[in-house]
Amino acid sequence: MLPRHHDPIVAIATAPGRAAVGIVRVSGRDLRALIDVVCGRPVAPRHATYLSFRDAAGTDIDHGLALYFPAPHSYTGEDVLELQAHGGPVVLQLLLARCLEAAADTDPATGRPLLTALRPAMPGEFTERAYLNGKLDLAQAEAVSDLIDASTEAAARSATRSLSGGFSLQIKALDEQLMRLRMLVEATLDFPEEDIDFLQQADARGQLEAISSRLRAVQDQTRQGALLREGITVVIAGQPNVGKSSLLNALAGAELAIVTPIPGTTRDKVTQTIQIEGVPVHVIDTAGLRDTDDAVERIGIERSWGEIEAADALLFLHDLTRIKDVEHRSENARIRARFPHALIEGQRVLEIHNKADLVFEPRGDNGDTNSLRVSARTGEGLDDLRRRLLQLAGWHEHPEGVFTARARHVRALRLTGEHLDEARRRLEQTPAQLDLLAEELRLAQGTLGEIVGQSTPDELLGEIFSRFCIGK
Repeated sequence: MLPRHHDPIVAIATAPGRAAVGIVRVSGRDLRALIDVVCGRPVAPRHATYLSFRDAAGTDIDHGLALYFPAPHSYTGEDVLELQAHGGPVVLQLLLARCLEAAADTDPATGRPLLTALRPAMPGEFTERAYLNGKLDLAQAEAVSDLIDASTEAAARSATRSLSGGFSLQIKALDEQLMRLRMLVEATLDFPEEDIDFLQQADARGQLEAISSRLRAVQDQTRQGALLREGITVVIAGQPNVGKSSLLNALAGAELAIVTPIPGTTRDKVTQTIQIEGVPVHVIDTAGLRDTDDAVERIGIERSWGEIEAADALLFLHDLTRIKDVEHRSENARIRARFPHALIEGQRVLEIHNKADLVFEPRGDNGDTNSLRVSARTGEGLDDLRRRLLQLAGWHEHPEGVFTARARHVRALRLTGEHLDEARRRLEQTPAQLDLLAEELRLAQGTLGEIVGQSTPDELLGEIFSRFCIGK
C-alpha cells in the first residue's frame, strides 16, 4: 500500500453548486479529537446528531447533522465523519477549510496535531480506501462510478447488481473451479509415481470444459453489461438532403439538427444520446458527403469521414425519391467504396432508404436485414430500425439480469478464455504436457483475478479511481 493511503483525507462529497444539503466527508484513523473541535462535543457513533459547526474562534459556521462511523464499520473501513450542512458552495468551503485548519491544531494534552497530515482527497479516494480495506472488491468499486454515471435506468440497475456483488460472485465461482482443477494437476505433477491417474479419475477434461462453458456464459453477460455502460456509436451518413438531420430528429424525438431544403446545411457533427430498451445509443449526424469548393463545408465533410472511421455502426441514407437517378446512385457507390472494410465485413452498415412517404410503391420485402425502408417524416420503419440497431450491437436481454462491465473486464475474460483453450490443447496431447497445462491454468486464474483486484498493479488502480468524482 502506498504511503498516501495512510493519510487522513477530506472532501466535499456533493456535486458543485447550490442545493438544500451538502456533505463534507472525512476518513482516517481516530477522528474523535477532530470531531470535538469542529462539532464542539463528542458525537455518538452511527447516530445523526444536530449541532453547530464552529470555526476557530468558536463562531457558528452553520447548523447541521454530524454522523460518525468508527472503523471498521464504515464505507472506507476507517473512521468516517460526515458533516451535513446547507448546500451553499461558500458554507461547504468554510467547513472544508475548518477541517483542514482544525487538524493542524494541537491537542492540549499531548501538544501534537489533532490529525496528522489531513489533506484534500483525490478523485475516487474514499472508494479506493474501501477497496484497499476489503470493504469492496475492484469490480464493485468500479460499479460505484458506473452507478453515478449511468445514463439509462437499465444501466443504473445493472450497476446496482454489480455493486451488490453479482458480477464478483460469477468471477469467484470461476476462480474456485480453476483452483480445484489446478490442485489436481499439481498433485499429478508432485506424485508422478502413483498408479492412480488423478486427472482421468477426476475427469479433468470434463472439468475444463465446464469451466470454459461457464466462462462463455459470463462473457456474454459481460458484453451486455459493457453495452449498457458504454452504449453504441451510430453515425448517419449520406449525400446532402437525403434526410440525415431529419432522421436524427426523429430518433431523438426533438428538433436537434437544422433541417432545410438547402444542400450542405449541416457543417459539423450533431450528437445526441438516445436509449433503446435501456441501451445508450450515441447518434451522430454528419455533414453531407460530396465534392465541394466551400472551404468550411469541406472541413465538415472530412470530419464526417473521421466519425465514420470510429463508428460502431453506420446508417447509410439513400433518397427514395432519387433512387432511379443515375447520378445519385453512382455517387452513393463512390461513397460506399470509401467505407472502412471493418464496417463492411462486419455487416455493420445499414442501408437506410428514406422518404418512404413520398414514394407510392408497394413496400415489399427483399429479405435483406441490412436494408430498411423508413420515413423520418412519418416515423414509418423507425421501430424496425431501432430493433436492427440493437441486433447490430449484439444486445439481448439476459433472463437473470445484466451486471455492469467495462472494456477491461471483457478483455480479461477473453484472455482467460485463450489460456483455457491453450490448456485444453496441452491436456489433449499424447502424452499430456502437464507442466504447460499447469502454467496455462495459472495464467488463466491470474487474468481472471485482475477483474476483482486480486492481482492489480498500482498504476491500474490509479487509472481506475482517477475517473471518479472527488468525494466518492
